[in-house]
Amino acid sequence: MIDQKQLENVEAFKYLGSILTNDGRCTCEIKCRIAMAKAAFNKKRTLFTSTLDLELRKKLMKCYIWIIALYGAETWTLRAVDQKHLESFEMWCWWRMEKIIWTDHLRNEDVLLRVKEQRNILHEVPKRKVNWIGHILRRNCLLQRVTERKIQGGIEVTGRQGRRRRKLLDDLKERRKYCHLKEEALGRTL
Repeated sequence: MIDQKQLENVEAFKYLGSILTNDGRCTCEIKCRIAMAKAAFNKKRTLFTSTLDLELRKKLMKCYIWIIALYGAETWTLRAVDQKHLESFEMWCWWRMEKIIWTDHLRNEDVLLRVKEQRNILHEVPKRKVNWIGHILRRNCLLQRVTERKIQGGIEVTGRQGRRRRKLLDDLKERRKYCHLKEEALGRTL
């Protein structure tokens, strides 16, 4: 309830280009983002597979393609399946950029050596989360009040089996202490 108005529960909705679901999972959003990034790659395939310098093509890939794939990643809680999707997408990019086909029987490690890269896309998500939470904690907004537990809310859930699902704050606490992040954010100048 916000401003004495009851909110309606929905299965999923799109907000600022991101798909939000009622179960809090981001698998659908990740698949959609990867599909959009692959479409963008295919539109500019000649640029990424050209005879330009390898370092330049890698920078273009990260600048134009990865940005599309990682839009909204600050709010994702990644499960093992989601991590596999992102890693597969990263390797797909390097394979296509080097014009390698599957019948060449190369391993992913060989392709990474060829492009002089390591697997990086999964390391970008936590970096983005830390930067984003810093912005949130410096502002007086609804999300800040939710993260500080001043506003209570939730979805009624029946008892389900297994361990509890990871949430945004769980990811942040794993990387650094939440209170330390808050102190750092409030210590920055606006």
